[in-house]
Amino acid sequence: MHTDDALIIGCGYLGLRVAQLWRAQGRRVFALTRKRTELLTQLGIIPIVGDVLQPETLKQLPHAGTTLYAVGMDRTTGASMHDVYVDGLRHVLLALHGGGKLIYISSTSVYGQTDGSLVDEDSPTVPHDDSGKTVLAAEAMLHQHRADAVLLRFAGIYGPNRLLRKAAILAGQPLIGDADKFLNLIEVRDGARAVLAAEQRAIPGRTYIVSDGQPVPRRAFYTELASLLNAPPAAFEPLPEGTPPPPHDRGNRRLSNARFRLETGWAPEFADYRQGLAASVAESAEG
Repeated sequence: MHTDDALIIGCGYLGLRVAQLWRAQGRRVFALTRKRTELLTQLGIIPIVGDVLQPETLKQLPHAGTTLYAVGMDRTTGASMHDVYVDGLRHVLLALHGGGKLIYISSTSVYGQTDGSLVDEDSPTVPHDDSGKTVLAAEAMLHQHRADAVLLRFAGIYGPNRLLRKAAILAGQPLIGDADKFLNLIEVRDGARAVLAAEQRAIPGRTYIVSDGQPVPRRAFYTELASLLNAPPAAFEPLPEGTPPPPHDRGNRRLSNARFRLETGWAPEFADYRQGLAASVAESAEG
């Protein structure tokens, strides 16, 4: 095992940013991919063709000093969320060679608070929707197989070319739901730097919330986004009376990133959504 080598399982929006930071350190970076071999090679990343849903393709995973598991849901495959998050993770854990650090990207969807309360890593995890329950099941299996893994529960990731509800905002369409509920966010570049901080300084086996630590009401976030896009002012409509909110819209909480900041020394460069949105819109326009 080369201790400086890194392996990424799930080299997508976040993983690709992490790979580029590791490459900038002069490290060899391997990435499991189903089809993006050309792009990865152009970026100096060594592609390994395989699929977490096909364990026979995982036999060639290399020894690495650090493995980042950041697999997201690709609905075009037709696989269920349980297939991807639970079964796929199990396949990888069984295929990984012993030793090295493991950093697992999870989600704050495991929390079910709906009252706007402050949430940290010790808060109850009682998700209301099936996706949150699946994420929690994947976390439980991770702990069973790798008690030393660092688990990062990410808030909503946004950034260049991933601006929440951009199309609706540009079209002047009203956003349906409670505009005063909180969003918890992390800009993708801050998220990538958080992974490196976790690799260097996180306590093995620890769970951390990764967010910018500045929860924002949806009304404020989308109003700012509309202004930056030179779009019509953001409009909001409540759910029709008597209509229960969909599962993904029930949550309302304020995430604390205090543990992660204290134990790793990490701090977001984009202090809040205003700074993050301004930089993200500007880079999206350049791209």
